[in-house]
Amino acid sequence: MTSLILAMMPIIALIWMMTKKNGVPSYIALPLTALFVAALQIFYFQTDLTLIWANIIAGSLSAITPISIIAGAILMNRMMCLSGAENTISRWLEGISRNKVAQLMIIGWAFAFMIEGASGFGTPAAIAAPILVGLGFPPLQVAMLALVMNSVPVSFGAVGTPTWFGFSGLGLTDNQLLEIGQQTAMIHFVAAFVIPVLALRFVTSWTEIRRNYVFILLSTLSCTIPYFLFAQWNYEFPALVGGAIGLTISIGLAKLNVGLGKVAASPDDNTSKQTVSRGEIFKAMTPTLLLIVILIVTRIKQLGIKSMLTDATEAVSASLGNLGDFSISQALIFKLSNILGTNVTWAYKALYVPALVPFLLVVLISIPLFKLKGSMVKQVFCETGSRIKMPFITLIGALIMVKLMMAGGENSPILIIGMALSDFMGTNWQFASAYLGALGAFFSGSATVSNLTFGGIQQTIATTVGLPETTILALQSVGGAMGNMVCINNIIAVSTILGISNKEGYIIKRTVIPMIIYGLIAAVMSTFI
Repeated sequence: MTSLILAMMPIIALIWMMTKKNGVPSYIALPLTALFVAALQIFYFQTDLTLIWANIIAGSLSAITPISIIAGAILMNRMMCLSGAENTISRWLEGISRNKVAQLMIIGWAFAFMIEGASGFGTPAAIAAPILVGLGFPPLQVAMLALVMNSVPVSFGAVGTPTWFGFSGLGLTDNQLLEIGQQTAMIHFVAAFVIPVLALRFVTSWTEIRRNYVFILLSTLSCTIPYFLFAQWNYEFPALVGGAIGLTISIGLAKLNVGLGKVAASPDDNTSKQTVSRGEIFKAMTPTLLLIVILIVTRIKQLGIKSMLTDATEAVSASLGNLGDFSISQALIFKLSNILGTNVTWAYKALYVPALVPFLLVVLISIPLFKLKGSMVKQVFCETGSRIKMPFITLIGALIMVKLMMAGGENSPILIIGMALSDFMGTNWQFASAYLGALGAFFSGSATVSNLTFGGIQQTIATTVGLPETTILALQSVGGAMGNMVCINNIIAVSTILGISNKEGYIIKRTVIPMIIYGLIAAVMSTFI
């Protein structure tokens, strides 16, 4: 019991610091929590000091992955803004429909759904959220909407990575993985009747939601029906296919004003529609379209490019003495292994992490496309640099904390919490299973890492208490997805991109409510599967 209480104290302390009145900023709260966990590991769990330092080094280096993605997203956002492309897209979307709910569903739901299916890594919010802010929606509310909306497709994000890679170490057959995907999709399908509505409530009123509910429902189903059907025979493409079909249908429905309440006419409506030509729209959308194409062709393994970008064949290596062994692969994967003589390893896939490719690449292509002057290009890069300073400190603190919470094998704080929960619930574990997956995503910032971390525990619990293995793993997958709503990394990322400061605790307090509801839906659904 003492171990459990101490293991949970850092989580309780972090949540209290970030959600209390006049909450502590994340760039202070997270490093303090990491220090707290380190002290617990040293003085109570008596973890080897070398292993602790190795995890601190790996955690610090791991911050390069999310901060490079955030930097890439901000870079593209500033380029789109300063080039005028963002304004053109906003006027075009208003031409499709001036109805605010339609705009939120098209961009915040269907478009983000498709981007999640292609890439994951937090890119849906990074791309969709700035467009919505450009349409006049308040940044803080958009951030919360984006976090909640980007949950249903996550289990099949980045071409199914959380499913096929997240459970890769469990010795499952292909049929078992397919069954997990089928059950996961079923739970998400049912939850999607509620989640988009809860997300919309952050931005608009219940009155507006009721007036436009038919469109909301049709837009939701246009994504989730093909998503669910595709999951019956494939666990890689449901989100990508569902999002692409849903985006097309949602735009068509909005143009025809199907299921939408009337919007008061504005004197400049006709002017807006006439001034945005097809050529202007295509030019303004070129960076986004190019981004999507690059994401898709680099994520679908059948095309062969993914294997090239993730080729781990060593090209250069060198010993850094006690620090570890450093190597660079043919695909520019930077790796530091055997850190301080331990089995702790860090790696950064420079060409696969969506930072250099596609964000920086698309920005460099767009500079001559929009004929940006040198002073404007300098402004784009300077504004990006100034925005990522504090988030970088925050992410270092977050990832050191994560590494230390997971350090210690079976005696690690995170596994102690997981096993204590399973002992407490017994055969009723299915009602709490999704929340363990959400806890993993909350800490690690990734549904994939949550599945990698807790998949084995969930499998063991299922076997021990006699519950269906595939159902419990499906609940884990759903939990990892719904945990994106409260995930520290995602909150930091979308806040940084939208220029929101010190609101992480405020966001968590509000997005945790739909996450809890999501978990209840998953628990109820598990009794029918």
